[in-house]
Amino acid sequence: MLEFEELKKLVAEAEDDVAKAEGGNKAAGTRVRKSMQDIKNAAQVVRKKVLELRSEGEAQEPTPPAPTA
Repeated sequence: MLEFEELKKLVAEAEDDVAKAEGGNKAAGTRVRKSMQDIKNAAQVVRKKVLELRSEGEAQEPTPPAPTA
């Protein structure tokens, strides 16, 4: 799923700035906060995609044949 790969990429990109922010770098802290907002939005996209996939799967499930006598 491309949306999940994008989410993982955003988290990986934020890693260096998180370490810098922990060291007291205020600019890195600002970048981390922006990254976290982007990650939040990407996570929401993943959630919606998973729901779509679930809905499609439920719609495609064949109904069992009626019992014959």
